[in-house]
Amino acid sequence: MTMSTETATETAGSPGGPRTLAEDLRRRSDDELGALLRARPDLVTPVPVDFTQLATRATTRASVSRALERLDRFALQVVDAAVVLPDGFRFADLAALVGPEVPQLPGAVAELRTRALLWGPEDALRVVRTVRDLAGAAPAGLGPALASALSATGPARLQELLSALGLPPTPDAVTAIAEIGALFADADALRALLAEAPQAAEVLEKLVWGPPTGSVRGADRPVRADEASSPVEWLLARALLVPAGPQTVVLPREVALTLRGGRVHRQLEPEPPELAVTPRDPELVDAAAAGAAFTAVRRIEDLLEAWSAGGPPVLRAGGLGMRDLKRAAVTLDVPEPEAALWLELAYAAGLAAGDGEADERWLPTPAYDTWRARPTAERWSVLAGVWLETTRVPGLVGTRDDKDRPVNALGPGVDRTAAPDVRHALLGRLAGLAPGSTAPAADLLADLAWHRPVRTARLRSELADRTLVEAELLGVTGRGALSAAGRALLGGDLPRAALLLEPLLPTPLDHVLLQADLTAVAPGPLVVELAQELHMAADVESTGGATVYRFSEPSIRRALDSGRTAADLHRLFATHSRTPVPQPLTYLVDDVARRHGRLRVGAASAYLRCDDEALLGELLADRRAHGLRMRRLAPTVVAAEAAPDAVLSMLRQLGYAPMAESATGDVVVTRPDALRTPPRSLPPRVAGEPPAPGGTLVAAAVTAIRAGDRTTAGRGRGAGDAEAPAELPRTSAAETLLALQSAQAERRPVWIGYVTREGRATQRIIVPLGLEGGFVTAQEQTVGELHTYPLHRITGVAPVEPGDDEA
Repeated sequence: MTMSTETATETAGSPGGPRTLAEDLRRRSDDELGALLRARPDLVTPVPVDFTQLATRATTRASVSRALERLDRFALQVVDAAVVLPDGFRFADLAALVGPEVPQLPGAVAELRTRALLWGPEDALRVVRTVRDLAGAAPAGLGPALASALSATGPARLQELLSALGLPPTPDAVTAIAEIGALFADADALRALLAEAPQAAEVLEKLVWGPPTGSVRGADRPVRADEASSPVEWLLARALLVPAGPQTVVLPREVALTLRGGRVHRQLEPEPPELAVTPRDPELVDAAAAGAAFTAVRRIEDLLEAWSAGGPPVLRAGGLGMRDLKRAAVTLDVPEPEAALWLELAYAAGLAAGDGEADERWLPTPAYDTWRARPTAERWSVLAGVWLETTRVPGLVGTRDDKDRPVNALGPGVDRTAAPDVRHALLGRLAGLAPGSTAPAADLLADLAWHRPVRTARLRSELADRTLVEAELLGVTGRGALSAAGRALLGGDLPRAALLLEPLLPTPLDHVLLQADLTAVAPGPLVVELAQELHMAADVESTGGATVYRFSEPSIRRALDSGRTAADLHRLFATHSRTPVPQPLTYLVDDVARRHGRLRVGAASAYLRCDDEALLGELLADRRAHGLRMRRLAPTVVAAEAAPDAVLSMLRQLGYAPMAESATGDVVVTRPDALRTPPRSLPPRVAGEPPAPGGTLVAAAVTAIRAGDRTTAGRGRGAGDAEAPAELPRTSAAETLLALQSAQAERRPVWIGYVTREGRATQRIIVPLGLEGGFVTAQEQTVGELHTYPLHRITGVAPVEPGDDEA
């Protein structure tokens, strides 16, 4: 006997049709196979070796669940109807359950066949077994079929039910159940029967549309028709309700379908809900989006500039503490949820990371300097592209996880694998409208729920509500409509998105307005070089349409510490100010520069060196500096029992302007932008949906599968294997699993080759009853006992030929 995937019985009603899913796939054209691989990318990672492996992978629980998540609501309604029907059903049977004259039905069936969830010709369609398993015991709120519900009912009880229904007795249980089912399928006969007990009909109405079960005391007690004293007992006596346990009754599927008018669903949804579209001026939309895009870039820059002088600590479990999140929100002058968005974007784009030190802190990365030097539009396209594809969800920051722990920004609990798909779906719906058009958020979420009902059920509160808010803050949308740059971004063309945004952004300025109150007003965005110099010499006091910088003694000293001289600062102000340089600012620079560096702090534990002996004497006499435990070593040198950093910090707090020097006496210049992490790669994207394969990969995969299938067929599948008996060749793991699944579905006996724990090879005839966790539970045909067999000990599977089970 030669084992192959074609061991399943012929498809009912179609002798020439494919017998298995593998055979169905083998008969498809290259274009049809390519459509399958594009619709289900997980099937091509890695490329299957042949059609048997492709079919096996396509029927695994994980892959089928993924495929069902990508179906819209109407396609899932069609799946519910198909699951209700037995395998080998006709398209007309499916149409009768879905509803008459539904023009979308052929397209939905074609989609299900493309995704290999439905297979076979139109006169003998089959649902993949895993789809039936995932549908559960009550698809679309329907209970079990009558044959299943009455399977444990004795012959005598079945005859009582026939008598109560006015049906003649039958010779066996199968015929009895068939007669009862035929009666329940007749709508007129069922209505006439229920008219005899109106109160019983009211009980059924509560179960018709699901759930199909109810609680009743003594439900499993046999009730005769002439003994029924309540509506429920009247129904039980006629099998209109069937006991499902000591206190549970269930409505048989045939009764529910008849009472539903032969329809599986009360209300079909073949089309997505309509959107209340509001047209807007595309130019105004683009202008609003450009303003938000500029602000987004500026927020990231302000945040990382603040962290350049020393960022917050990294939590032991990873992430940013809630207090540090609040500080970041205060620094940016934004609400905490918005601050979380900018933090997560900076991290996802690789612009911020932990420095990897023992006391780890969040700092800008070297990539930040490269990003900051690029034009504003290009910087925005990087951020927006990262946001669209990242699995990190800033909206989760501040919520609590499944273990009731807070979700921290930049932490490990912010990833959701479906986030990119939901963002693409929401923005894609906006892209389908006319340029400048928008729709209410509630309508867009309802549309998403129709297109992705399975996935949206889990993500509505976590992600979908925040996506539109984040898109508006980031400038992907403006006034609720997708911008021109956003459309290019959604199409994956980042250079074009930046090109479309560039003309709408304010032109960077190379000047400021100096004020007599020691402030400088930047009436717009500044060129990168001027902005860096001002950040070094002044502190940002306020932002908005214009940025106000405040000069102070500490800020001027910071510029001098970084290597600037008083002449450099005077030249900077004179060159870039459109107003005369105020005299107070000139005096401030000169006064700080005159005192700056007179004290020199080096490492002994620490020492201070100063040419002005009087200044050192003043410092030694200052009680506020006693904590440094200083002592004079020479007229111009003082030693301190503290580290140089501590000495510098203390002296600056006391109003002095010391400078650090190296062991060789050279001045140590410290720059705020010197604090950077080592080079860092982008944070890993949590594995979720595999990327859609390109055309080249799909074509190569189809070619490889066909070639591998021809090679497998040429080997004869097990021929020449000296260890296996000649009459039972070995089968591959994929073939074994597929054959056992087929036998389980049809309750059909098969031969297996089985190696015992002692290493002895045996052959057995079994009827598979369950497959789970790498084991098959089966009834051994020869002894009639149940056994559990590890799949890895099964060496081969073959069909039972006529006469084998009698041997």
